[in-house]
Amino acid sequence: MKKYQADKIEIKWQKKWQEDNTFAVSNKVKETDKYYLLEMFPYPSGRLHMGHVRNYVIGDTLARFLRRCGKKLLYPMGYDAMGLPAENAAIEGKSNPSAWTQRCIEEMKAQQKRLGLSYDWGRMINTSSSEYYGWNQWIFLKFLEKGLAYRKKAAINYCPGCRTTLANEQVEGGKCWRCSSEAELKIKKQWYFKITSYAQKLLDDLNQLGGWPKAVKTQQKNWIGRSPGALIKFKIEGSDRYIDVFTTRPDTIFGATFILIASRHPDIMDLAQGEKDKIKKFIDSTASEGGERSCDKEKRGIYLGIDAINPLTSEKIPVYSANFVFMEYGTGCIMCVPAHDQRDFEFAQKYGIPVKEVIKPCSGGAEADGAYEGEGVLVNSGKYDGIKSSQARKIITEYLKKSGVGEFSIQYKIRDWLISRQRYWGTPIPVIYCEDCGTVPVKYSDLPVELPTDVEFSGSGNPLETSRTFKKAPCPRCGKEGIRETDTMDTFVDSSWYFLRYINPDLKDVPFKPSDADRWLPVDQYIGGIEHAVLHLLYARFFTKALKDLGMTSISEPFKNLLCQGMVLKDGIKMSKSLGNVVDPQEIIERYGADTARIFVLFASPPQKDLEWSDEGVRGASRFLQRLWNMAAEEPEVPDTGEPEGSFLNMLHTKIKEVTFDIKENFQFNTAIARIMELVNETASLKPGSSARQQALKAAVQLLEPFAPHISEEMWEMMGGAGPLSAQPWPEYSDEIISRTAGKLEIPVTINGKLRAKIKINPGQAPEKVLKFAKEDETVLKYIKGGKLVKEIYVPDKIINLVVKKTNSGDDNKEKNK
Repeated sequence: MKKYQADKIEIKWQKKWQEDNTFAVSNKVKETDKYYLLEMFPYPSGRLHMGHVRNYVIGDTLARFLRRCGKKLLYPMGYDAMGLPAENAAIEGKSNPSAWTQRCIEEMKAQQKRLGLSYDWGRMINTSSSEYYGWNQWIFLKFLEKGLAYRKKAAINYCPGCRTTLANEQVEGGKCWRCSSEAELKIKKQWYFKITSYAQKLLDDLNQLGGWPKAVKTQQKNWIGRSPGALIKFKIEGSDRYIDVFTTRPDTIFGATFILIASRHPDIMDLAQGEKDKIKKFIDSTASEGGERSCDKEKRGIYLGIDAINPLTSEKIPVYSANFVFMEYGTGCIMCVPAHDQRDFEFAQKYGIPVKEVIKPCSGGAEADGAYEGEGVLVNSGKYDGIKSSQARKIITEYLKKSGVGEFSIQYKIRDWLISRQRYWGTPIPVIYCEDCGTVPVKYSDLPVELPTDVEFSGSGNPLETSRTFKKAPCPRCGKEGIRETDTMDTFVDSSWYFLRYINPDLKDVPFKPSDADRWLPVDQYIGGIEHAVLHLLYARFFTKALKDLGMTSISEPFKNLLCQGMVLKDGIKMSKSLGNVVDPQEIIERYGADTARIFVLFASPPQKDLEWSDEGVRGASRFLQRLWNMAAEEPEVPDTGEPEGSFLNMLHTKIKEVTFDIKENFQFNTAIARIMELVNETASLKPGSSARQQALKAAVQLLEPFAPHISEEMWEMMGGAGPLSAQPWPEYSDEIISRTAGKLEIPVTINGKLRAKIKINPGQAPEKVLKFAKEDETVLKYIKGGKLVKEIYVPDKIINLVVKKTNSGDDNKEKNK
């Protein structure tokens, strides 16, 4: 008997697939035949982890199934290669991050190939190559022309020790995560993409995404955060300036007793008139807090030394800055009504600010302990007293609009996308600053603007600032010496359109060909983690809509269906290097083979659920493959010529149908593998060399191929199958054969909870026919006779429950007489 050697078999078939270019696909396909399958591309940090393995094996299993069902499959892979980890590695090693990144890509790619993943490697992209990020710059210039890219002042976290900006997550306890210096807030001009121009479209078009998980759509809806309300102008006392506030409750304006401004507001120091040193110190102290309107957060604030005038009461109210005001919502300034907002109430209590009730509950009731935030009728509101709050919102806003100090407004929680990063390892922003011409875009003919190599990675400041060859450049308009923008783009830009570049990865004149994009898009199935719900997935939707408006594609949504796979756990906890509970996929592959690893991660749990790691589960997967191998290897070469029995054909076609449904309809790969295991068990009971056993073995191998492709190819070849199995059509089933060969089912019949009879039926019959047949059974009729059938329940192909109420004619007559 031929011995099963996983490593040799797997390397053999991987080499053959590569040499034959088995999984390459042309763009010249019919739209009816095309299928675009994609997993979220990885950050190349080095070796694969089990979360990667699960994600890619889910996608590859579907890919192999779809090809054999006749689909022309676009199934590419690439690497989201820009970002902070590579730059940090460069700082530690005093080297350029490109070498580190390329080494990680090669290592990860080798591991992916070792898993037998059937990507079209000819379409691979690397976002850190200038061939890719040059198109980021091209799109930036198009956005700039369209008014979708612009520059404005914004607050940033800044570390004076490292002399660089910090992301919110890099500020820990108010200090820099690297050098522990006190983080500061600085105002700096930065570049933005105007995603807010698409806020309503992004919200409305969620209704088109029927193939997305509800949880993802809900997160995006909440992130976009549509809020109808009013913009109101509060005049600063003794000044011609106004503070614009947005509120969803203009009906409570008579109770506004102070104003709060977000500590990250770019104009806060300009507005402040108090002790500016103390105010600046307070603002810096909020650097790590992010400005969130939370009831749980300790409320801290500082008086800015200015007061504003309530436009309806003419009362003077103080203006504070606070740590719990969200700059990214509305205008970053809020009118505060402590009687009707719990956060404002707590702040007012702490700082001795008056609380004025202006809404009474319609039903009266007990006094609220704190702020009453519900609907009601207006009180202490002048001529508006007695009006319901829902009506007063419109009436008061109309008055404010008529008076020139307010207007109806719809605001969104989502803010314009800040793309500026004071980092090296990202896409250079293609802009030059000229003393005479101002901000000038780089010419398209001068793209890409490449990252220089003469930079210092000291961990202090932006490395691009240290380059002698990069910073100075001639103005594209007048030719005089100008200064390049040294900020780079947020790396989410790279992943916002990569699915389009896969379509034409080698195109030189445009990032992708519109006709090819329209043929392949939208991506039919996208696979990735739910943690990307409101950043990557939202940005990709925005880019697609913007590119459509630029005439680059006719598609408005990038991903038709979305599958969010669960996490891989060990001992109930997510695998993590810091926790020391990771399992190295390479060790599993070396010990058991890639097919065993694939079978385990697919069989242990449905794709959408978390997967609990089990060493015994891995061994079980290995035993199953070894058993099937032994059966195939021991099978006589010349089978019997006898015809298989009807019960066998029923079993075989039923299993093919069940596996097909589990893969195609609901991604239940675990139950599909379970049904293949059942088929293998049935096959083991058949006579070796019989025609039935031969058919069953070949069917089992054919069905197993998407899950464990290497061993399946080898067994197919060993059993004399024609050509590579990956090129063979998916096995077909026949409902006619299943129906014709089905045996009778014996269905128990209970009457008033007790088993009284059993009837035999054909499986799959209509419930009304089964119930009619049961009620005509002689034994059943005996129990029904003399009573009234009040309930009949049929659990298809399982059981019939009847409830019979006995009747007494004399008692019935008495009831009628009454």
